[in-house]
Amino acid sequence: MKTKLPVTVLLAGAALLPLTGARADEGMWTFDAFPSAKVAKAYGVSPSQQWLDHVRLSALRLTGGCSSSLVSDAGLVLTNHHCVRDCAQALSSGPADYIANGFLAEAIADEKKCPGQQAEIVTAITDVTPRVQQAVGSLAGVALAKARDAATATIEKEGCTDPAKERCQVVTLFGGGQYKLYKYRKYSDVRLVYAPEADAAFFGGDPDNFNFPRYDLDAAFLRIYENGKPVATPNHLAWAARAPKEGELVFVAGNPGSTQRLYTQAQFAMLRDVGLPATELYFAELRGRLLAAMATDPEKARTGSDFLFGIENSYKALYGEWQALLDPAFSARLAANERDLRAKVAADPAAAARIGDPWGDVAKAQAVYRDFYKPYTFLEARAGLGSDLYGYARVLVRAAQERSKPDAERLRGFNDSALPLIEKQLVDPRPIYPWLEEVTVAYWLSKTREALTTDAPAVKALLGKESPEQVAHRLITGTSLADPAVRKALFEGGLPAIQASKDPLIQYVLAHSADGRALVDRYRFEVQSPTIAAQSKIAQARFAAYGTDLYPDATFTLRLSYGTVKGWTYQGVVVPPTTQFAGMFDRATGVDPFKLPPKVLAARSRIDMAKTVDFTSDNDIIGGNSGSPIMDKDGAVIGAIFDGNIHSLGGAFGFDPVLNRSVAVSTVAVEEALGKIYPGKRLLAELHQR
Repeated sequence: MKTKLPVTVLLAGAALLPLTGARADEGMWTFDAFPSAKVAKAYGVSPSQQWLDHVRLSALRLTGGCSSSLVSDAGLVLTNHHCVRDCAQALSSGPADYIANGFLAEAIADEKKCPGQQAEIVTAITDVTPRVQQAVGSLAGVALAKARDAATATIEKEGCTDPAKERCQVVTLFGGGQYKLYKYRKYSDVRLVYAPEADAAFFGGDPDNFNFPRYDLDAAFLRIYENGKPVATPNHLAWAARAPKEGELVFVAGNPGSTQRLYTQAQFAMLRDVGLPATELYFAELRGRLLAAMATDPEKARTGSDFLFGIENSYKALYGEWQALLDPAFSARLAANERDLRAKVAADPAAAARIGDPWGDVAKAQAVYRDFYKPYTFLEARAGLGSDLYGYARVLVRAAQERSKPDAERLRGFNDSALPLIEKQLVDPRPIYPWLEEVTVAYWLSKTREALTTDAPAVKALLGKESPEQVAHRLITGTSLADPAVRKALFEGGLPAIQASKDPLIQYVLAHSADGRALVDRYRFEVQSPTIAAQSKIAQARFAAYGTDLYPDATFTLRLSYGTVKGWTYQGVVVPPTTQFAGMFDRATGVDPFKLPPKVLAARSRIDMAKTVDFTSDNDIIGGNSGSPIMDKDGAVIGAIFDGNIHSLGGAFGFDPVLNRSVAVSTVAVEEALGKIYPGKRLLAELHQR
């Protein structure tokens, strides 16, 4: 068995605090600004630089919005089942349904490549704030956006000279108060090793989602490859198959997707009154259409399950965010935070003169955004509504148009630093389900007509004399973009190939791309630019008022949080922090979504019913942390984050230490499954380095 790296340092003269009495600790901290002193004060131990470097080099970001970690010296990666659902679905066929029946590679040769997947490890973080801010200077509007985008594109190109192995990304922090260059070592060959059945991984389904107690085996393994062979990974986390201890100090390393804790009241109001309710209505109707289409057709039920899972998850997550902003007490806290900062600025005449009224500037930008929110949403941000084929066409057209310009003048997302991943996702083969493509495109067109009205010029152009369903059917049945070779040829051919294409979907997107592109520029110049300028001033005010020992909003970049294994009490009900296998079988009814798969039922007599399945902690997490390792103070992984409780959804806007909890699957449960439910002895041996 591999010995644990001695990665934490007990501070000399510091008493180890009783962890059961320690308060929850807020913050999704960047690895180059981790508050070691705060950890030391609270717990008497502090991560060393060796510890931080080791964890950083063991953590991976996955394409598609998930996190993961290396857990062996041969590139084995621990993540969540729901982070590999898309891969499992893409690899499935009628006879081999890896969503329903699970997947386990019996040998290295059986591991299957995940289409479109890329894994990335942060190798360096560099502060480039002075360079970007110097380029921006006192510019505003169009000039600010162009100068900022040009500067970041140049920095990224200079930072990574080997596009086959490296990826560079300039990340905006504190709304423009800081800019950091994240350099990644990327691996474009990622293969599926193990995924249990969906009924085991997502036991309890949507009713249990964002709730606790949970009994989910939401874990999976991938492996990173290079040149056709598993990657040697000397930096990896030690595997500790032990139950969590209530009150123990734990860390979560992952890539939280997006938070809005530093938003102004005007931005919160825009979300509460416009963005979130509109999105919820949109998702609710789409969910109904999908369920109706899948209800009487087993093949549609199989092929649509992954898309439905994503819609239901998003609907529930955004509903929780919306309800948090509608909660009077919670929203009052957010308003008080802004009032406190503004009062501190006003109390210092010099600061007030220097900073001005950036909150008012943000409010003006939000008022402008309200005026074109609907066309921007339906003609650009939500165009195609998740249709793979429409998405391919849009990316091909937009990439061709942007690549015809100098790198520094392109839209963010189409710079040279981003093109290798775009090409990979375009050319990797994956199954296309025409029925689902037609449903999504028709629904998008019908809601666009509803939102913008029948008489809107853009709607007339999109539909002509056809119905949304007729347009969708004509485009989906006529396109050849389901063929990866066609997509590859169009991408490599650039703008001339796109303009010469007779593909109806390419022609359709090309004909209407100008409307979306104009709205992108309006958003960049009239909303984003003044907001960046204003938030940069707010960041200066925040640093002056509270110091620089602050964490920025989440940006789907690597962060580290710390806390303790802990339950909670709500409305008089005490929720313990752990669940056991006995509870899983007690909860099983044999009917969806509380139906256990046959392999789990067959192993009942072999499973230790007292062993931990899932557990909660007060670590600060958000969507994107799915798959993140949860580690003990020695850096050994004891679980993988897969959810938060319902209260944590308000964590997008503010952290509540009393109620916000992360939810993780225990390594104990993973071992129990591999040893007693599935024939996973090969994986167990690798995890224990035997």
